[in-house]
Amino acid sequence: MTAELGAVLPRRRTGEEPLHLDGSAHGNLLGFWAWAYSGLVGNTLRGALAEYIVALALGVADQGTRVDWDSVDIRVPGGPKVEVKSSAYLQEWGQARLSAITFSIAPAEGWDTVTGAIDPARLRRADVYVFCLLKHQDKKTLDPLDLTQWSFYVLPTSVLDEHRPGQRTLNLASLLSLDPVHTDFAGLRAAVLH
Repeated sequence: MTAELGAVLPRRRTGEEPLHLDGSAHGNLLGFWAWAYSGLVGNTLRGALAEYIVALALGVADQGTRVDWDSVDIRVPGGPKVEVKSSAYLQEWGQARLSAITFSIAPAEGWDTVTGAIDPARLRRADVYVFCLLKHQDKKTLDPLDLTQWSFYVLPTSVLDEHRPGQRTLNLASLLSLDPVHTDFAGLRAAVLH
């Protein structure tokens, strides 16, 4: 008998779900999350946190779950498709100096998470980009959960396609030259949905 090989769509969990063996609980999902995902300054988790922050601002964080490798980071029902990029001056490792701020903007293939089909056309699939900068520069007081430590730059994808069509990365000065909407968390929803 052939097993069903369709997509395994993530279901939203509470954290209370136990790891189990023969009906006996061995920890829970919240414990796993705390163990595996507490390093919010690292590039990978900081990026996922930035996506969550943007989803919170847009009012869609409680709708479903984040989908790895989706063609866009956030889909606002009846609204724009949003790509979220993150950068920071401070890293989790020891540094000799602050990191240079760069964001990835490379056009990419598309992937349908349900069918597994790949669209080989390399393009930017979102309607708008949100560049999230963890701007804080003191490791002793760094707290990625403090929304005042972030700045957000919102730019329509059409501007990137017109002025940086094949470019793969964008530094902060180059981003600012494109005249993005600069906002804090409180203004992020309006900047994206204008």
